[in-house]
Amino acid sequence: MGNYKVLFLDIDGTLLRPDDSIEDSTKEAIAQVQSLGLEVFLATGRPLHEIDELAKELNIHSFIGYNGAYAIYKGADIFQKPMNSSTVKNFLTIAKENDHEVVLYTNSKNVFTNMESEILTDFMHKFHLHKNEPYSPSVNNAVLGMTLVNLKKEDPSLYQNDEGIHLSQVNLEGMRHCYDVIRDSVNKGYGVQVVLERLGIDKESSIAFGDGMNDKEMLQNVGEGFAMGNGHPDLFQYAKHRTTNVTDSGIFNGLKMLGLVK
Repeated sequence: MGNYKVLFLDIDGTLLRPDDSIEDSTKEAIAQVQSLGLEVFLATGRPLHEIDELAKELNIHSFIGYNGAYAIYKGADIFQKPMNSSTVKNFLTIAKENDHEVVLYTNSKNVFTNMESEILTDFMHKFHLHKNEPYSPSVNNAVLGMTLVNLKKEDPSLYQNDEGIHLSQVNLEGMRHCYDVIRDSVNKGYGVQVVLERLGIDKESSIAFGDGMNDKEMLQNVGEGFAMGNGHPDLFQYAKHRTTNVTDSGIFNGLKMLGLVK
């Protein structure tokens, strides 16, 4: 067993099954590594103000949220990196011109371009978003992350720019028309790097599990990166390991490979 000190876990498709439940084996695995003294972080594209219940259930108090734009360690802020307001306005303009919808996340609320849209209502329900408000330009300077909704397969190219931003398709059944807006310089990998530096932990002592392309940078910036068996096909090349599906004890089996659970 290596000298592992920290574990980063994506939520949707990694920790949570498609029905939003958590396997008992996953809960047991997390409890076992916590008993060994490992710090456990939830590392998600979700807004952190919406994951309290999940964190409480798993006894987790440290987070990287908004795809790497905000990190908290045991209740204390480590950093926040809002998006450039001009980028936000530009993406909103493109979305409006192409009948796309946008979800914008600040550190306290979720902002929707159309609160009456059925497709956005489905999005709210799927990701259990409750602190929701209609869009107002007043939030443009406080946006930590964005999700584009109702895109066709060819539409991501509409948002190509020279600002170091790319889109990451949401890797969940029924939600693949949604794309997270990821900054090349601020992503889950960046969040992991800052956390490791702040806690004085070397890369080789860190572990991460993910399933979507928004996990690519995170898996590349840890010592032991695991792609879930149900992961996006393009993700596997960036992971050191491939484990079983989220519905087949993926986290438990991965940690077992490292000798951390039994």
